[in-house]
Amino acid sequence: MTALTLSTAAATGLRADAIVVGVVKGDKGPVVAHGAEAVDKAYDGKLGSVLETLGASGGEGEVTKLPAPSGLKAPLVLAVGLGGEPEKDGAYDSEALRRAAGVAARALAGSKKAAFALPVDDAEDVGAIAEGALLGAYSFDAYKESAREAKDAKAPKDAKKNGRAPLAEVAILGGKPRDKAYKAAVERALALAEELNRARDLINTPPNDLNPESFAAVAQAAAKEHGIKVQVLDEKALEKGGYGGILGVGAGSASAPRLVKLSYKSSKAKKHLAFVGKGITYDSGGISLKPAGHNETMKCDMAGAAAVFAAVVAAARLGLEVNVTGWLALAENMPSGSATRPGDVLRMYSGKTVEVLNTDAEGRLVLADAIAKASEETPDAIVDVATLTGAMMLALGARTFGIMANDDAFRGSIHEAAEEVGEPAWPMPLPADLRKGMDSSTADIANMGERMGGGLVAGLFLQEFVGEGITWAHLDIAGPAFNESAPFGYTPKGGTGSAVRTLVRLAERTAAGDLG
Repeated sequence: MTALTLSTAAATGLRADAIVVGVVKGDKGPVVAHGAEAVDKAYDGKLGSVLETLGASGGEGEVTKLPAPSGLKAPLVLAVGLGGEPEKDGAYDSEALRRAAGVAARALAGSKKAAFALPVDDAEDVGAIAEGALLGAYSFDAYKESAREAKDAKAPKDAKKNGRAPLAEVAILGGKPRDKAYKAAVERALALAEELNRARDLINTPPNDLNPESFAAVAQAAAKEHGIKVQVLDEKALEKGGYGGILGVGAGSASAPRLVKLSYKSSKAKKHLAFVGKGITYDSGGISLKPAGHNETMKCDMAGAAAVFAAVVAAARLGLEVNVTGWLALAENMPSGSATRPGDVLRMYSGKTVEVLNTDAEGRLVLADAIAKASEETPDAIVDVATLTGAMMLALGARTFGIMANDDAFRGSIHEAAEEVGEPAWPMPLPADLRKGMDSSTADIANMGERMGGGLVAGLFLQEFVGEGITWAHLDIAGPAFNESAPFGYTPKGGTGSAVRTLVRLAERTAAGDLG
């Protein structure tokens, strides 16, 4: 993990591999953002002109590297685009700072230390820059020989250079190391980024190394480290408890399913949140096998469980004054002679029966059992998170997750939380007329309904298993959970950790008395 410090030192006198400055689009070319006055002065006040000559515009995410003048101890200046002009009060949007810091951190991979002279007006800005830098510096290299060599002190210099280890240290200039608010912002960013990056690691881990049992073991280790109570139900306990949905999905795999319960409790809590995550460690589609071209990234089908896991641990590390219970519904969906078949009927934990018309609609089956179990504790609200439907990707694209709920105010509260932390999300309806499409002549309900509006149909299915009178929301993160395109902002290629920050922000709002 990249080290993080606050510094009151001037940019001109700080020893580092690079100085990062912000640039915005101006009417007559790029304009150097405040926070980098000393750097601009070292260029005789002409840094903006130099950048324009090099083709820079100040556009969001744009990176321009140039040699530092003699007045700086760092040999390199990296200018990163913030996009448009600041707000009327001169401050910059937190998300713009977060993204710029992420872009800069990724561009400086292989460097030992960078000083970030981005705009800082308050502790919130420091938190955004810290969070963006820590998330942007992330790389998943556990399986790459070049990365291992880069970390090996005895490896040849060329090997280290090719490995491009993440930026080792970030010093945020303009911070106040002794100020409680600034220190708290950095501590929050560290805890949140470490847990989100752990979620990314889990999502990126190949399915031959991450199955329900090993995922549960990771959760157990983290729970022990952070004082979280943990309970793991193995296949025997699931059978005894009647968890037909989880067992049905895992029936075809050599790796048995698990249901993990993580409980964080605060002595000052007045509210209780339950987070439920879909954890299909690999989804082949089962007997309803996915075609080639649709199964290569299905190691990411446990991203919902990874998000819930990360959010609970982050809440514990931050000492939030709210009780948070996480439920990880873990299974591997594989075809075999013992696998659930299309046409089979499963008796769920709630007692309802489900006719399985498509074994590739398996996420809703494991979630249904976990939601029903979570409902027994009558939390103030349940939020489930899942890479559930391709239909949601068609509706909202690859960067936005959908929010459905049985309470409009709660759906709005989650949307606000997502906006506050910079996660694109959009409220979606639960049209009652789509429920009829899941009627079954054999069972209480089928796991498939109308094709049009498939993401909404999945939400309606899950709603059937929510305890009476309990506020509930469903986040379909199928689009943003796994980035198959190039990195952008602080988002890497591969597992993204989608919804972690929204869940943590929701917990913070709830602790403050604003559940929605």
